[in-house]
Amino acid sequence: MAAEGAQLAGLVEEFVAGQADSKAADVAEGTLSFYRWLSLTSSQAQTRGRGVQLLSEVLQECYSSLSEREVEVLIAFYENRLKDHYAITPHVLRGLKALAKSSVLPPGSAVSMLKSLFQDVHVQSLMLAERSSVYNMLISLMESREEELKGLGPDFVFGFVQAVDGERDPRNLLLAFQIARNIIHRGYDLSQFTEELFEVTSCYFPIDFTPPPNDPHGITHEDLILALRGVLTGTPRFAEFLLPLIIEKLDSDVQNAKVDSLQTLAACSPVYGHKELAEFLPGLWSSIRREVFQTASERVESAGLAALGALTSSLSRSVLTSDSEDALQVFLELVLKDCKHHLCEPDLKLVWPSAKLLQAASGASYRSSLIVTAEVLPALLEQYSSRTQCAQRRTLLEVLHGFIQPTPSSRPAEGEETVLLPFQKPLCSAVFSALAESSAGLQITATKVLTTLGQQPGLLADSDVEMTVDHLTRLVLEEEDAQVSLAVVESIGSLSRLHPAAFASRMIPRLKDEIFSDDSSPSQGWSKGAARQRCVTALASVSTEPGLVQQSAPVLLEVLASVHAGSSSFSVEDVTSVCHSLQRIAEQARGSEDIGRFFHDVIIPRLLGMALQAALQSKSSVTCCFLLFCAVLLHFRLATQMAVQVVSLFLNGDVSFLPENAYPSQIQLLKSQSESWNQSQLVCLLMACVCSLPRSVDIPDMDRLLGQLEELSCMCTHTFSYTSGAKCFAGLINKRAAGRALDAVVEKTLERIRATLDCESSAQRIQAFTLLVWVAKALLLRYHPLSTVFTDKLFSLLSDAELGSQAADSFSLLMSDSSDVLNRGCHADVRIMYRQRFFAENSAKLIEGFTSAEKDKKSVYLKALSHMVNNLPRQVQLTELPALLPLLLEALSCPDQAVQLSTLSCLQPVLLDPPPALTTQLEALFSRLLSLTSSPSMKVRIAALRCVHALSRLPEHQVLPFRARVLRALAAPLDDKKRLVRKEAVSARGEWFLLGSPGGR
Repeated sequence: MAAEGAQLAGLVEEFVAGQADSKAADVAEGTLSFYRWLSLTSSQAQTRGRGVQLLSEVLQECYSSLSEREVEVLIAFYENRLKDHYAITPHVLRGLKALAKSSVLPPGSAVSMLKSLFQDVHVQSLMLAERSSVYNMLISLMESREEELKGLGPDFVFGFVQAVDGERDPRNLLLAFQIARNIIHRGYDLSQFTEELFEVTSCYFPIDFTPPPNDPHGITHEDLILALRGVLTGTPRFAEFLLPLIIEKLDSDVQNAKVDSLQTLAACSPVYGHKELAEFLPGLWSSIRREVFQTASERVESAGLAALGALTSSLSRSVLTSDSEDALQVFLELVLKDCKHHLCEPDLKLVWPSAKLLQAASGASYRSSLIVTAEVLPALLEQYSSRTQCAQRRTLLEVLHGFIQPTPSSRPAEGEETVLLPFQKPLCSAVFSALAESSAGLQITATKVLTTLGQQPGLLADSDVEMTVDHLTRLVLEEEDAQVSLAVVESIGSLSRLHPAAFASRMIPRLKDEIFSDDSSPSQGWSKGAARQRCVTALASVSTEPGLVQQSAPVLLEVLASVHAGSSSFSVEDVTSVCHSLQRIAEQARGSEDIGRFFHDVIIPRLLGMALQAALQSKSSVTCCFLLFCAVLLHFRLATQMAVQVVSLFLNGDVSFLPENAYPSQIQLLKSQSESWNQSQLVCLLMACVCSLPRSVDIPDMDRLLGQLEELSCMCTHTFSYTSGAKCFAGLINKRAAGRALDAVVEKTLERIRATLDCESSAQRIQAFTLLVWVAKALLLRYHPLSTVFTDKLFSLLSDAELGSQAADSFSLLMSDSSDVLNRGCHADVRIMYRQRFFAENSAKLIEGFTSAEKDKKSVYLKALSHMVNNLPRQVQLTELPALLPLLLEALSCPDQAVQLSTLSCLQPVLLDPPPALTTQLEALFSRLLSLTSSPSMKVRIAALRCVHALSRLPEHQVLPFRARVLRALAAPLDDKKRLVRKEAVSARGEWFLLGSPGGR
């Protein structure tokens, strides 16, 4: 023990003497009593300071292990040292900060510490770190000794005000605002120092702070704004100081100051009562009105409307008494007086700001909506009936729409009537008259108003609902304007949920009649086809409830049955529209058990049945191509049952679940012989069914199914069939559980693919290559170890004379998202960052292959590399571009237009924010891009012009030397025979023409 004590004493002496600054941790681990150091009686301030510094640093490490008696002695020691030389004060404060976090602070010690601190230390004369120690000490004591601090009364607030007055550092301001917020919200006694606390914090309002570049502390402008706002809006006692300050700051020309002031007003309104607000309401309203009427900034306007809504909401909560006026009524009279008359002038620009202000006030509460609606709606309806111009009526109807949309705050409570009930008849009359007009804009607005009315209980009587359905049906049948049709479809989808009976009885039968009607003359054929497709779309939109689906879906199936039966009444576009509508019905009803069961029992079996009959009869039926959209949409709760049925159909020819069971007994849908391509192409439906299932669904006879799919993929000569078979095989491989069974299947398939590809005389090389690509993608997505074997085989094929170009294109498939299989929507196993991983592991192979390849084979490697880079995330592109830039520039000179287009697509987004490596290659880049503006390919010309346009955004001193050259080169594309090329040329040349000129960029 004596030896340990001597050693520890030596460490202390070394530190105090300034010989070692790293001894504090060693001392903290020692066993010497603290009292050994407390007799710091040296006459040298520096020596005493070093002793206190050592003690404070030790306390940072071991304050939690001190006893109450030790803490008491240390606090007394530190309080005494606060009166010592000013050079010692920083070390004392760090020690006190450590002690403030102790859990065994003696009673009364917190008050003693603060009294000494406030009395003996001028905080703002300290350095930043010491000021931070003071604020952190206050925060710690407020957390652990709140009642003691409150016992100081207003002296604590006064001491804090003195300590924080003049603080400028944003890190310390966040701490100071936290203390001030705690003082306000935790009930500390402000007394006569209320104004002082407000002044010492409000002097920073509004916050004007821009964090320095690469700020390691991460303090943002928004952090300071929110922290200060929490202080200023914390107590109604600040109202008399804050509200005049807000009115003053709203006169600022700085947009951020206006927004901050308005947002602060919105935040304090719920805290302040009507008594605190009453005196300042005229001034606040005047400022808000000015900002909304005159501002050109959407941010300021939005903040002003939010502030008005918050004020109105606060006033709505005022309690009415017999001897006081209604503060809400008084305030809304101000708003109505200044805004209402503008609504009667629909041609003037103030109608919209006035409408927005009134709508913000109306939507703030149920009470305010009663007052504003009673004043505004009669005036608007009167104006609407007196105006004859469609533009004016549309404006009035749009304004009216804003008032009838309920907000969460203005909705009536249970037992209360909607504020619009007294205006039910005139509103419906105005809307129905607008729907009968010929103006498309008026019809669109009226449709939106009608939808809003129909969604509010009690506003549409039964007769109004019937008239609504009739109007919407008429617009579907007669109105060809695309925007009107879109608005009508949206309205049908919203209202059919609320009034299904009316739509079932009045709309669906009329749509069916129109779809199957043949009364169209040749001159009206296009209009008839367009009306039929609108009806089909409307049927999908109206199918929101099980009863409606059971009426609408059979109509769509009947169309497909008519086509299947050989009817010439329906076009390919009609069939496509029907399939998309069935898809939409299934998508919007995924959560419905009843609709899911209906699809499973009726829709999908009939679709499969029609497709199978078409295939058996060798009909080139267009339905086979589009049924994919429908079959993929299985109801997940029924997925297992459907998987069993579909797999049994394709493997065993089991047609028992299909309607109209009139099929041959031996059906082999996965046959690979050339004469059966009509049947084999149905594998796309198998893919749609089984590859879209969740991974948790077990697929029966998996090994047998994979074997037949492999056989089909390798032996079938029909392109669509063997491609669909390969995709289905890959989709199943991707989801199959890892293990020996999966590895065995993959290795067997790989051997077959290798054998076929290595035989250059084989007639099935393209089939084997297609299977190779899709299985490689399936394994790559899930990080399967065997994926590298497949991708290495693809690399080897880049030098193949027959398959080299296709192998290069396959890298685009590997790196991009697939729309119908192997995507997250189909529940595929897709690991994050698989693209980056694949690029990192294989880009060097491409570069090496390009370097060693013969001249006529180099373009293949460039194409593969371009596809890889083009599909990388932009940030990765920017990182990799310096190393790849020479090859990408080489790719722009490649005669292969696919390589050019892929490279240009990769470069364009990078050029918007180019890395330094790119700016050193501008000469080569401009030469290649300008030559491509005259490419034979329109897509290449457009992409090159977009890249040239993007280069104009580079720093002026870098691109100005190329200006004359670019303008000469862009003259030719201005006369290009393709309009899209001319459009890009005009846009690019305009930017380059303004470059460097007065008034230009």
